[in-house]
Amino acid sequence: MSGSTITPWVVGNWKMNPMQANTQQLLADLKQQLEQASIPHDVCKIGVAPTLLALLQVKNELATDAHEVFVVAQDVSRIAGTGAFTGEVSADLLKDSQVDYVLIGHSERREIFNDTPAILNEKIKNALAANLHIIYCVGESLEQRESGQAEQVVLQQICDIAGVVNPEQWVHITVAYEPIWAIGTGKTASPDDAQAMHAKIREGLSQITPEGQNIAILYGGSVKPENAVELAACPDINGALVGGASLNAESFVQIAQAFAQSK
Repeated sequence: MSGSTITPWVVGNWKMNPMQANTQQLLADLKQQLEQASIPHDVCKIGVAPTLLALLQVKNELATDAHEVFVVAQDVSRIAGTGAFTGEVSADLLKDSQVDYVLIGHSERREIFNDTPAILNEKIKNALAANLHIIYCVGESLEQRESGQAEQVVLQQICDIAGVVNPEQWVHITVAYEPIWAIGTGKTASPDDAQAMHAKIREGLSQITPEGQNIAILYGGSVKPENAVELAACPDINGALVGGASLNAESFVQIAQAFAQSK
């Protein structure tokens, strides 16, 4: 079980949404909701992961907000530095733009874009070399869960990165557990099932690094205000990676409040 000293994180993954005008409105709504909620940063860290096109716009707009909101890149190139790599954005370019957080390993990247463990390791090495903080995503498919392989699959995904994260770099890693069958489907793992997997992840991390007890482990998979309180009450669930509900500022901030009030 994790210690109570882990500050929860609630991160909104906007994915390939929204259009420009709606981004402006979402930002305005988010700033208003955060002002009303008054969630201290040391009680719950709040972040958003917009599209690449909106990354700096969102960062600049939120920089003026009273509540600190960190901005997360949804992905990063396997190529480091700069050069003739059309369409790529490296960890070094993100760092140069003061974007200090990045998602790596999301199931949509693994499944749709064929991000293999080898590719993910290259991304992780480059992100860590650029001193970025990584939110590393893991999760199993419905078929893997129903065949009893869920824990094996998820723990293997944790082990996949162990060889490229140096002992002192684990402080720059947050883990997000997202059962693939619950992403965007409206289905959610029960709090008991989610807690059981989070506990296994923490056990696996603790076998790899002494930091295992201090690493935040977020839950993702159709997180909504309606289930956030129960999920937040679980001892090894240290926050949420929120998909669709993060496109509604009121719902997103309600989820953050649930975690802020429970820890």
